Amino acid sequence: MAQVQTPSCEEGDSLLEKMLERENLLLALRRVEANKGAPGVDGVTVEQLRSYIQTHWADIRQQLLAGTYKPQPVRRVEIPKPGGGVRGLGIPTVIDRLIQQALLQVLNPIFDPEFSENSFGFRPGRSAHDAVRRAQQYIQLGYRWAVDLDLAKFFDRVNHDKLMARVARKVKDKRVLKLIRAYLNAGVMADGVVIRNEEGTPQGGPLSPLLANIMLDDFDKELEKRGHRFVRYADDCNVYVKSRRAGERVMASLTRYLEGTLKLQVNQEKSAVDRPWKLKFLGFSFLSDKLATIRLAPKTIERFKERVRQITSRSRSMPIAERIRQLNAYIMGWVAYYRLAAMKGHCERFDEWIRRRLRMCIWKQWKRVRTRYRELRALGQPEWVVHMTANSRRGPWFMARMLNQAMDKAYFEQLGLRSLQARYLTLRGVS
Repeated sequence: MAQVQTPSCEEGDSLLEKMLERENLLLALRRVEANKGAPGVDGVTVEQLRSYIQTHWADIRQQLLAGTYKPQPVRRVEIPKPGGGVRGLGIPTVIDRLIQQALLQVLNPIFDPEFSENSFGFRPGRSAHDAVRRAQQYIQLGYRWAVDLDLAKFFDRVNHDKLMARVARKVKDKRVLKLIRAYLNAGVMADGVVIRNEEGTPQGGPLSPLLANIMLDDFDKELEKRGHRFVRYADDCNVYVKSRRAGERVMASLTRYLEGTLKLQVNQEKSAVDRPWKLKFLGFSFLSDKLATIRLAPKTIERFKERVRQITSRSRSMPIAERIRQLNAYIMGWVAYYRLAAMKGHCERFDEWIRRRLRMCIWKQWKRVRTRYRELRALGQPEWVVHMTANSRRGPWFMARMLNQAMDKAYFEQLGLRSLQARYLTLRGVS
């Protein structure tokens, strides 16, 4: 993959030209295409992006160089949040995603090297797993109380002037500053009406995570100046201390700083001072042992089961092959992320539960008694078992347990169902 050279101080006024270099734009194009995603307000899809560029790029490039380019409003989409409510996402047009990605690639080398070592969200070479491991290290060192700070609607409440002032500390090309400001002010289209943004940076665009890190970098530096042990992933921040009293003092002090200096609002209802094993961080939690063993947070288990229930709902008419395809896509991605947790037993129970839910769906599809006779015989069941089972009037969930031997683990493996436990052990390097 091509590397984007870090602009020097002398090159600051030509940052826009560096953004528009062919190599940088091609890299941005490949990344936008790889990320796929839905179209914006203009309806142009990722698949149509290359042909759109061939037709319109000359004009767009000229507008960018002249400082007259105006981004289109983002398309507002609301997705349900795990704890209830909805999160608003802004989907930029594909051409704006391309421009933002190209801009991100020249801005990242300027800002990222000076970000805090305790900031992990949306940064090259860093991940949520690194953040959880750092938190684990602090707990192991005896910092066994956590200050869990929740910023209320952070992406919706970022003050544009304060954010741009922080960007301008390192970006001297006024055309780039004007372009970033234009993206902040582009507005949101909801129900055909464009709503202008006075504050906030819509989640969904490539540039949004970097702008969030820039905005919160002063907060990180303040925490470091005070000597705190902390971990931050985007707007999710935990500070680790040695006592509840210290935690309450830190909570009050940091709330004053965030609300007074950065003009951000702390959600008092969701923020807390508690033991790390009573809180969740990025979907994980910890055990109270000396090693602070990483485990699944209870809400993570609830969300996993809810999603599996949706895919295996009896009310959703779907071929079994399609159910298994959707299950595999979800559970393999899920276990890849949560492999950090000690969850071998969970995975074994999840596998058994998923197979039972699939048997329930299959039984529901065998509506007629004669269909049950035919299918059970095809599974090689003894005739007395076939007769007893096919004529049963018990519900699908009960019958799913009765069909355990007829449709065992090997049966679903033949249908292509992946095993959570097997994948987990492979990812953990356990033979």
